[in-house]
Amino acid sequence: MRIDKYVWCVRLSKTRSLATKLVAANKVKLNGLECKPAKEVSVGDIVTCQKNNAIFRFKILQLTEKRLGAKLIPDYIIDETPAEELDKYKAYNEAQRVYRGRDHGKPSKKDRRDLDDFLDGW
Repeated sequence: MRIDKYVWCVRLSKTRSLATKLVAANKVKLNGLECKPAKEVSVGDIVTCQKNNAIFRFKILQLTEKRLGAKLIPDYIIDETPAEELDKYKAYNEAQRVYRGRDHGKPSKKDRRDLDDFLDGW
C-alpha cells in the first residue's frame, strides 16, 4: 500500500491530496527516511509525522484498503510518540490560543453585516 493512501486511511491527514502533499514536502517519513508518496509501506514500519514543531511517531500494525472510523484506528497503528514531543505540541497550541484569543476567530455573518453597515457610513 502507498504511504500517502495509508496516512489518509488511518486519519493522520484529512484528505488524500493533503496526505500526498505532506509526504512530498517531507513532513511524513517512513522508517526515518524521506520518501515519495508512492512508497510502499508494510507491517512493522515506523511512520513519523511532523505537525507544527512536534514529531509524532506511529508503528504500523495492519494494512487497510479503506479509510477507517476513528474507533478502529488503534487496531491499525500504535502511537509511540515520546512525552516531550506531546508537551511541545500542547505548548504550541496553547501559545496559538493565547495569541489569537479565545472566541476571536472569524467574524460571524452578523458581525460582518454590522461591520459593512458601519463602513458604508464613511
